[in-house]
Order: sequence, then structure tokens, then C-alpha cells
Amino acid sequence: MSTPRFLTLPPGVREEQIETPVGTFAALEALPVSGVPERLPALLVPGFSGSKEDFIAVLQTLAQSGRRVVAIDMRGQYETKGPDDPSAYTCEALGDDIDHVAAAVGDGEPVHLVGHSFGGLVTREAVIGGAAKLASYTLMSSGPAGITGPREKAARGLLSELPEVGLEHLWTHRLEPEAIVAGVPDDILEFLRRRLFANSLTGLLAMAEQVLSARDRVDDLKQAGVPTLVLYGEHDDGWSPASQAEMAARLAAECVVVPGALHSPAVEAPETTAHALTRFWHQAEHRLLQSS
Repeated sequence: MSTPRFLTLPPGVREEQIETPVGTFAALEALPVSGVPERLPALLVPGFSGSKEDFIAVLQTLAQSGRRVVAIDMRGQYETKGPDDPSAYTCEALGDDIDHVAAAVGDGEPVHLVGHSFGGLVTREAVIGGAAKLASYTLMSSGPAGITGPREKAARGLLSELPEVGLEHLWTHRLEPEAIVAGVPDDILEFLRRRLFANSLTGLLAMAEQVLSARDRVDDLKQAGVPTLVLYGEHDDGWSPASQAEMAARLAAECVVVPGALHSPAVEAPETTAHALTRFWHQAEHRLLQSS
């Protein structure tokens, strides 16, 4: 799971609720500290077992380029409620949610959409469906199909273990000890526990199944024709860097490798990640202006 390094909201960042026809989504909203947003807004979607706080280190920097930036909890994640129905947590169903959130965030304007990890598998459904009005699309540490490597093993372990032992056992005997060994501070440790127990158990299990079984939709994504960036850490332990580079080539997309980062570039290398996103978004907006 992504582990933010701090929780104090930077200047210009606040908690928000995004109202849509399919429900209310908990969010962090960043606005420029001075001036008003003059550029197109952005929507950031976290991965499996993550939350909007996974983007907290990049929000202020992204907003300072003159735009509104919104990071959300998906349905069933942390502070966004979700039903006790596995069908509500398929990539397709969650992608439909993203259509509605993007429309609310954009308010008639195109939106820059970013999906991290499992959030990439979800958001690409919105891109392929074509209902969302998008200026650009970024796959961050995501892949062409189901997850691979050590994180595949972890997801399969969760699927087999969680129904039998429950969240408390999982936290006490595996996740908490791992976080302590990694040197996670006490306040972040308490946040990770709170976030885990706030998640929908049905959603966790269904999303784990989805992140393992997702089929390759790269060709469909390319047909959507949305300017796309593939961004990942140099040492990603989810989808391999090689598989993400190959995906970028298939998409004819720009590819950015974040030096020193693993699976969560927005946490591990926030300034590099924010700079890459801002540059890509500026380029996409320039192309939009030229084509209008």
C-alpha cells in the first residue's frame, strides 16, 4: 500500500466533497496559493488499498501552475462510502464513477486524468468509454493487464487470507509489523490503520480480484485518441518497468521514468513527478489551443 510521508495539508489544499449523480466522493482539493486557476483542472485517482492522501505531496506544486487539482477516494475507499456489492467494484463500474467525477471537476471543461496503479486500470475504462471530457491521460505505475511481481503475490495472499482471518488479524500480524520495520512514524502508522479499517471489506476483496484479473486493453486505449503519458518509478515492484515501457510504445505515448522511485512516484519523488505532470499537461493544453 502507498504510504504518505506526511499528512498536514499544504497551503492551498483542503478537504472537499465532490457531489455527483452516483454519489459523493471524498477529496483533497488544491488551488493556487495566489491568483486564480487559469488552466484546465486535474483529477487524480489512487490505487488499490490507497487513498487521496497518496497524492498529498504533489498537490500544492501541481496547483501552483495555475490549476485546480482534485485527488479522490474511489467508491469504498477510506472516506468515500461504497455498497456491500462486489459488482460495484469492477473496473467498469468504478470507471463509470470516474466519468461522473471528471464531469463535476471539469464543470464543462476538459480534465487532465491521472490513474495510479489499480487506479490506472479503472481510469482507462473512462478513457476508452469516451464519456469523460479529457485533455490528457496519465498512467502512473500501472500496466497493460493484471498486476505482476511482488505485488501480485501480495494481492493473492490478501484474497486467500482476508476472508478467513479478517482485517484485525491482517493488520496486527502482517501490515503493522511490516510498516514498523520500514520505519513508518507513529502518526502515519495510525493513519494507515484508520484507512484500512475504513475501507469496504467487500470493496477490498473485489478490487484485489480486479487488479489480478484485468485483461489487456492497450489497443482499445490507443483507439481512444487521448494524449497519454506513461510514468513510473525506476524500480517499480508492481508492473515491471520493462512492461510499462512496452505499453508506452504500444500506445505511442510519452514515457517518463522517475529516478529512484518504486511504485508510488508521487510519494517517493514528488517534485520530479509533479514537474513531469505539469510539463505534460502544459503541452496537452497547447495542442488543444492549436486545434481549436
